[in-house]
Amino acid sequence: MNAARIGALAVFAAMTAITFALFAYDKASAKKGGRRIPERLLLLCSFLLGGAGGLLGMLVCRHKTKHWYFCLLVPIFAALSVVVVVVAVVMT
Repeated sequence: MNAARIGALAVFAAMTAITFALFAYDKASAKKGGRRIPERLLLLCSFLLGGAGGLLGMLVCRHKTKHWYFCLLVPIFAALSVVVVVVAVVMT
């Protein structure tokens, strides 16, 4: 496996982990009444190759599942993220 493939997978894994952590942190903050992460940032991170992490955050933490736009956009972003990474790995 060449460096470009490893890089693409590393970026995907990092964004997935970061986005999941943001969803989990926001859920914990919501329960405690603490400082929240803006929904705009959660959606942006999901769009920027973190869709899988956002989807996992929604499912595992049961967070943002009552907002129709999260239920619609995050799975789309997750699918797009996977497609982008697969194309990047195949093309290199």
